Amino acid sequence: MARRRVGGGGYRPIPVKVGEEYDVVIESVGSRGDGIARIQGFIVFVPGSKVGDHLHVKIESVSRRFAVASPVAR
Repeated sequence: MARRRVGGGGYRPIPVKVGEEYDVVIESVGSRGDGIARIQGFIVFVPGSKVGDHLHVKIESVSRRFAVASPVAR
């Protein structure tokens, strides 16, 4: 499992993987207009969403600091 560096010099596992699906709530909007949700504290950008949206998303890409997801129909 991939890990990410956190304050204090430690590492934490990245809680998401490409292809996994989650239910999220968009908490805020980033500087580029993408919705921001969190999964176990890990930032997930969801393009085309707005604050308050409750979405079922699929993880499309993952980096050390964030992931990008797209909404999917159930």
